[in-house]
Amino acid sequence: MTDFDFCQAGITTLKIELDAIAQLEQYINQDFEQACQLIQSATGKVVVMGMGKSGHIGNKIAATLASTGTPSFFVHPGEASHGDLGMIEKGDVVLAISNSGEAAEIITLLPVVKRRGISLITMTGNPSSTMARLAQVNLCIKVPKEACPIGLAPTSSTTATLVMGDALAIALMQAKGFTADDFALSHPGGALGRKLLLRISDVMHSGDALPTVIPDATVRDALLEISAKGLGMTAIVEHDGALCGIFTDGDLRRLLDQRLDLHTTRIGDVMGQNPQSVSADLLAAEGLKQMEEKKINGLLVTENGKLIGALNMHDLLKAGVM
Repeated sequence: MTDFDFCQAGITTLKIELDAIAQLEQYINQDFEQACQLIQSATGKVVVMGMGKSGHIGNKIAATLASTGTPSFFVHPGEASHGDLGMIEKGDVVLAISNSGEAAEIITLLPVVKRRGISLITMTGNPSSTMARLAQVNLCIKVPKEACPIGLAPTSSTTATLVMGDALAIALMQAKGFTADDFALSHPGGALGRKLLLRISDVMHSGDALPTVIPDATVRDALLEISAKGLGMTAIVEHDGALCGIFTDGDLRRLLDQRLDLHTTRIGDVMGQNPQSVSADLLAAEGLKQMEEKKINGLLVTENGKLIGALNMHDLLKAGVM
């Protein structure tokens, strides 16, 4: 075992990188605004380039831009020199990243980029570098020092680059008026997509799977319907489908205390009136919110006062909304 203080080393790293991020605020200036305007007015995509660690960060920046409404993709400079440069078209904007601003693999490509009339934004830690001088606008990402104690491993500089990329993406996102619905369209999979795209109509039970009885049915009939359909409740509807009440497992427990005859008592006399109902177009996440706020386990779905569906917490859990 060693006496080395790992926690202190970690805390020191955090403090150095936090200071690096704080220093970035001075570089959110006219150059930043010009870069945003250049991208916003472009008719094509943002093509991000970077070597080494800058390339890894560039990949993430391209992904963030693309998912927040600014079409973007990453091109490796080495591959660009061997044919991938053909992926870049007039109307695109190249965002080239290098902390030193002297990445030879990128500088080699810039004359071709300029000759094609493609706009160039650089992100460097040296405003006097070759890349910065060739660009229409340079976003400065200079940091006081790397968190690496020997000053060699890109640490603070890559963090600063990532944060500057986020600032660029979010500024553009807000300028476009990008909404949660827009976000959902580029995130159809996973929890985000389910929460933002899934509607009540996608998860509700309908047709023969819908638990219903008429008001004149007995409590016993209602219990059989609850058991058969497995939603822990049944809706009470008129012959024309108009919703008039609900009966749940919880209602049954309360009813048993009253010693009523389950074979003769009309469900219409003991049902819960004015049940919570929602529209089929409501987002499933909104339906979940209503259930949590009202402390209920199920919802009925209506259209023009008539029952068309039902769902419970288990349905939302199964759909991945919870």
